[in-house]
Amino acid sequence: MNEFEEHIYGKIKYELIQSVIDKKVDTYFVSRNELNHYYNVGKMIVDAQGGEERAKYGDGLIRKFSKRLTQELNKGYSYRSLNLMRKFYLFQKVHAVHAQLSWMHYRELLSLSDDNEINYYIDISLKEKLGYRQLHKKIKDREYQRLDNKTKNKLINKEKLDVYDNIKNPIYINTYDNNLDKEIISEKILKLFILRDMDNFLKQLGDGFAYMASEYKIMVGNKHNYIDMLLFNAIYNCYVVVELKVTESKKDHFGQVMIYKNFIDKHLKNINQDNTIGIIVCKKDDKYLIEYSSDERIRVTTYELI
Repeated sequence: MNEFEEHIYGKIKYELIQSVIDKKVDTYFVSRNELNHYYNVGKMIVDAQGGEERAKYGDGLIRKFSKRLTQELNKGYSYRSLNLMRKFYLFQKVHAVHAQLSWMHYRELLSLSDDNEINYYIDISLKEKLGYRQLHKKIKDREYQRLDNKTKNKLINKEKLDVYDNIKNPIYINTYDNNLDKEIISEKILKLFILRDMDNFLKQLGDGFAYMASEYKIMVGNKHNYIDMLLFNAIYNCYVVVELKVTESKKDHFGQVMIYKNFIDKHLKNINQDNTIGIIVCKKDDKYLIEYSSDERIRVTTYELI
């Protein structure tokens, strides 16, 4: 190493030693101190590489630092870990850093490249107080990508969301059976899979959903009808009718849900509650049919068996 690199290396080594010391101190500021140390290391690496533009392309110096740090500190400071610290420094040029999130949270976020997606996961981590393992699962499950484009635009523009804006598409439904022929299941079986993992299903619809009943019986004219699932949303104060279809969405499905919605509005909801919404969960959607659907309170999403 030349004299400049030796100087930077000494400062990086000091930061990493101090980080280890701070981790042993049981205080509220441990996470924040760790983030500060890694930010400082990242900045030094960028400076040593000749600035942000050159830092994007060169990694030889990081490998050199990694090898020597591992030898001298008896701790595995791999190329990947030092490179993450470099990325973390550059990350803070765009995104605010929150002490409520740990370095492990930011390691997950640094795997992403889209700033809007990163902002989504930061916001939801803070709002729901997610552990880094929970955050990892949301990213792995592509939660942001499964949002409607209109919802993404609302999030970007910080507009108020509606009850159905956070419905994921597709909804992942766990069968817990790797041998199942997923192409030939009935609506009854689909419903059983959902009921067995209801909490996961509700979370994929968004915030505030609560299960009320399955096969909810209503009388339309002189005939009994059965709503596949009746939910309630506590945040938006409305009932939710859910119909499950193992086919492509069809015009008749919209008419069926409309009848169910109107029945609930007339016979179950009270004057202080908002109008009922409907959700159709189907194997495949018909985008043209959805485009020309006249009722904004009916939403269609697809399911995927896993």
